Amino acid sequence: MNITFENVDKVSALLTLNIEKADYEEKVKTALKDFSKKASLPGFRPGKVPASLIQKRFGAEIKAEEINKLLSEEINKYIRENKINILAEPLPNEEKTPRMDFETQEDFTFAFDIALAPEFDAKLSKKDKLTYYDIKVDDTLIDQQVQSFCQRGGQHVKAESYEPRDMVKGMLSQLDAEGNTLEGGIQVEEAVMLPEYMKNDEEKAKFEGAKLGDVITINPAKAYNDSAVEVSSLLHISKEEAAEMKADFSFQISEIMRFEPAKPSQELYDQVLGKDVVKSEEEFRQFIANDIKKNFNTEAEYQFLQDLRAYIIKRIGEVEFPEAILKRFMKLRNADKGEEYVEDNFEKSLPELLWHLAKEQICDQLEVKVEHEDVLETAKAYTRIQFAQYGMMNLPEESVTNYAAEMLKNEQQAQGLVERTVENKLAAKAKEAVTLKMKEVTMEEFRKLTEKKD
Repeated sequence: MNITFENVDKVSALLTLNIEKADYEEKVKTALKDFSKKASLPGFRPGKVPASLIQKRFGAEIKAEEINKLLSEEINKYIRENKINILAEPLPNEEKTPRMDFETQEDFTFAFDIALAPEFDAKLSKKDKLTYYDIKVDDTLIDQQVQSFCQRGGQHVKAESYEPRDMVKGMLSQLDAEGNTLEGGIQVEEAVMLPEYMKNDEEKAKFEGAKLGDVITINPAKAYNDSAVEVSSLLHISKEEAAEMKADFSFQISEIMRFEPAKPSQELYDQVLGKDVVKSEEEFRQFIANDIKKNFNTEAEYQFLQDLRAYIIKRIGEVEFPEAILKRFMKLRNADKGEEYVEDNFEKSLPELLWHLAKEQICDQLEVKVEHEDVLETAKAYTRIQFAQYGMMNLPEESVTNYAAEMLKNEQQAQGLVERTVENKLAAKAKEAVTLKMKEVTMEEFRKLTEKKD
């Protein structure tokens, strides 16, 4: 077998393979022999089909299959041994590949277009200077989180008189034009309302200072700005009936319910964090501060990586890509989407491709390696963040691990977690490789900085 590699330009090459009969003959014989042991044709028992008939019926097909296997092996071997940095799978060059007849032909020539990665230097050193944002955790943020936990741990209690945001329950009765209860009119025995959310201030004001047993005259249509949806829900009638309902109603208050947030206490701490994780308000606030800081560090790491990306791409400058080959490859991989897809997405893909190549180079320089356990830890961290959003801070470690393991069974999620793990490790090592300027900022300042960069 003869293999030649010819550079067409800086970023593309032609790989030509000349395959002779001696290169594949033994492989084809072995394949035919193995096939004959299993072959079954009408008139013959399995494994008893004459070799001549096997050769006649399946010889060309098996020959083509074995040559293609050999071709794939030799291409991959050549690229690997010669350390050729390619951007996509080799694509057949039909112009330079002669027409083939596997029935009669013995020697074959195959030509492939190779997309080469552009050459550039993305390696990091102390000459590279980047800013790392240290986001401060202040008392205001801790107070907000404490208040949030108190809200989640709160409960409804009965009250004697109405205050804004209270929920009221009572009897609703339709009135006639004179203000008397309408005989045969609509009545709702346990109507529930949140007056604070009424759209009409005049109707809302009727509940100020109201007490248990008080009777208030309201107009549902006015209260909800003629919203048929809200009126029908309150009066238990159809939307069509609600649209025509303009009558006043009496409302006798039978119950006032008020939501009271929990107060910082051992009961709340145990409920939020688990039993005896913290034992005082000071420890509770410190735990919250540490948790906020972890989240801030995650955001700071992400922003550092984005800044590193922008810095490296700018430092590299303009690079040449084998666009014709890459477009062919994109079209091949998205055959169902047509030429328009390639035209719309190709240019957008180049910055991502350049960053991918730069990351590979930096990871190689800094010896960034990712193991399964690293990816599992990333999945567990993501799991904790997800559950924390719902106030579940004390999930058992076994449950976190099981949930994370399930995430990794999803191929798409797993790939995303691998990428995130690589980038986390890359950021950690990059901070040591460059000259880092630490800048303390508030969360508000950090938000403004990142919005400006976006």
